Formats: sequence, C-alpha cells, structure tokens
Amino acid sequence: MVLPTAISTPAALDIRWYWREVADVPYLTCSLLDGFDHGFFTHHAEGRSPASLAALLHPGVPAYHTRQVHGNSILTPTEIGVRPNESTGADALPAADGTLSDRPQQSMWTASADCTPALVTDINSGRAAAVHAGWRGTARRILPCAIARFLAAGSRLDDLRVAMGPAIAGAVYQVDTSVAAEVGASLFPELSSATAALLTVLRALPDPPVLPDSQPNKARLDVRRINALQLLQLGLPPERIAIAPHCTYQEPERFFSYRRTRKKAVQWSGIVSRSPASA
Repeated sequence: MVLPTAISTPAALDIRWYWREVADVPYLTCSLLDGFDHGFFTHHAEGRSPASLAALLHPGVPAYHTRQVHGNSILTPTEIGVRPNESTGADALPAADGTLSDRPQQSMWTASADCTPALVTDINSGRAAAVHAGWRGTARRILPCAIARFLAAGSRLDDLRVAMGPAIAGAVYQVDTSVAAEVGASLFPELSSATAALLTVLRALPDPPVLPDSQPNKARLDVRRINALQLLQLGLPPERIAIAPHCTYQEPERFFSYRRTRKKAVQWSGIVSRSPASA
C-alpha cells in the first residue's frame, strides 16, 4: 500500500486565485490555468446559460455541457452530438459528468453547488475539460478517467494542469462513514472491504481527507482532497494541482449550496480550449 504524497500549500507553489468581473458578473480564475480563458462563476450568474457565460469569457465560442448523473463518463463535443443552446432541455443531452474539447475554441462547462468543479488543461495541445466531481463521481475516479481521456488523445501527463473550484469544504461536510469509506476506497481499493482499517489509514494521511465527527457513524469528508490524492497517485506533481480557497457552504454571499439551503440551484464553471502551443 503506497501512501499518497502531501500537497504543498498554494502559496508555497505560487498558485494564485483571482476574482474578475465582466458585465457585472463576477467569477474566479486560477493562475495555474493562465493562457486559457476560464471561470468559476457564482450565484450572481443565476439564470444565465453556459452559452451566455461563454460569451463573457471568449465571444463567439460554442458551449458544451451534458446531463450530469454523478458518474465518471467524459464526452467530447463530437460524442455529445448536439450543440446546446438556450432552449436545449436536459433530456436532449447525453448523460456524462465531464466534457473534453476535441478542437480549439470550444468552451467546456460543468454545473455544481457543493460538488467539485474541476477544470483541466493541456498546455501543449490546448485541450481543455470541465469535470463534475461529486462524492459519487469521485468514488468512481472521474478525474483519473478524464486524465485517461487526455492521454488517449495524445496528451502527456507533464503537460496537464488541474484546478478544482469552490466546493463544500471537508471541515463542514458531514457524511455517513460508509460514504467516506466508499470514496476513500478509490485510493486504497485493497481495503474496500475493511471499512475500519480504511478509515484509519485515511485519517493518518498528511492533510487527511477524512476527519472525525462528533456523531456516531459519521465523518467529515474532503472530496477535493480525495481528488487531489487520486491525481498524485497517477503521477501528476503537486505543483500542477490547485484547490480554490473557497467553500460553497460557508460563503452564502457568493455560492449556492444544496447542503446549506436544499435549493436545487447551481453555479457554472467553464474553460475554452485553444490552439496547440506549436501552432
């Protein structure tokens, strides 16, 4: 059993997060994704479609998204088969939880509230992806699945960058211990049938992704940390992984949180692919 490496703090790695605003719509960006138009939007963009938000990031680019189902499928625009517009209903979209560009000047989008929105780039090919990583998708290793699709398309691991946007923080995300174990087993599948041992291992990790809870059979789960550890296990260096210093549950002035309000509302996160670096 190999324990994942600790991730250094963003400050130590010189990763910065910036608030920007276009047409009175604020959004968060990450220096790790510099060179790609991107944004993690807030509840201030409520009612806006990915197409309208894409126009704020890069006018004229098409916007692609899917019907999210908490799985681990990643689709390209060609595989999606339809270019969503303002009137496209969810039922008209294929089920998947990630979109990966297959040419330059395409915007990829994911919707989230407390789940983790992750934007992935290839600085050489210009490919970009948007991934919805809730606890179920994380248990199914959706980010490693996205990385696998990049590699299958010709990307190199050294060229990939991953930024995880605002999501519910582990310190306030109470779950059943069975859920924490199911997600944690994505790191240590050999312990999937030994819940107590698995939770002990997870709590002993540097910057542990699972914390104790005062209630019996409960735990606090840091989903973004689990995703980061999955990426480290793949061999992605810590300096190419960023986690936003924002919690959807604790910042009602900025973000929707289903756990906080039980309101079914989302904020969008998107990124625009670009031409290859050698072009």
